[in-house]
Amino acid sequence: MERESTALVTGGGRGIGQAICVELAARGHDIAIADLDEEEMATTVALVEEEGQEALALPTDLKHHESVETTVDRALSTFGSVEHLVNNAGIAGPTAACEDVAPEEWDETLAVNLRGPFYTCRTLLPTMKDQGYGRIVNIASVTGKRPLTQRTPYATAKMGLIGFTRTLAAEVGEYDINVNAVCPGSVDGPRIRRVFEQKAEATGRTYEAVRADAENESPRRELVTREDIANSVAFLCSPDADRITGQDLNVSAGKVMY
Repeated sequence: MERESTALVTGGGRGIGQAICVELAARGHDIAIADLDEEEMATTVALVEEEGQEALALPTDLKHHESVETTVDRALSTFGSVEHLVNNAGIAGPTAACEDVAPEEWDETLAVNLRGPFYTCRTLLPTMKDQGYGRIVNIASVTGKRPLTQRTPYATAKMGLIGFTRTLAAEVGEYDINVNAVCPGSVDGPRIRRVFEQKAEATGRTYEAVRADAENESPRRELVTREDIANSVAFLCSPDADRITGQDLNVSAGKVMY
């Protein structure tokens, strides 16, 4: 059986993050939701409560360590402990040639996608060490393993997140803290559709052609779903994954196999 516990999920207001919150709640975990959008968090709170678990909405700006510290403090004071941390929040960043990326776009993409997970881990790890248990799952990307043209800030952040995952796993394993990454392929939903639209505009192609390219990269000729990602996260947080750490698990319908 999975132990009763609390999971802190960043970016849990919608999309993949919301699916992760609901799946973990279905497996008996209370959920602390860290996000900027309070209205979207309210929806996730309701979905978690439908699963019979307690949920707490925590307005958080991951770009600022003070905001992260306040969020962790509130989660701990409410639930008493946090056993699972899912660093899901991320932004797509610009779709443009490197020389056309504005410095502020670069900085924002790395701040949310890479510095944010550093802040949450840095803040929560002392508690996990003291309790002698923790499971951290970082949502990276298959782009963390291969180039993605016209997306240099995003690719840099996700490659960095995989390196952070492996190094942190080696650093904290003696405390029974596992650190893993899930690397989604193209996940169907509003965000990837916007990315396809931006790429179509940047390359002068149609949306349909760009989407077809993404689908045809997979042996299954399809995108993955947010539920696919949520199930993988729940597995890595479960006792079935107690001896799995420092890994980056592809969930890409075969798009990437290394």
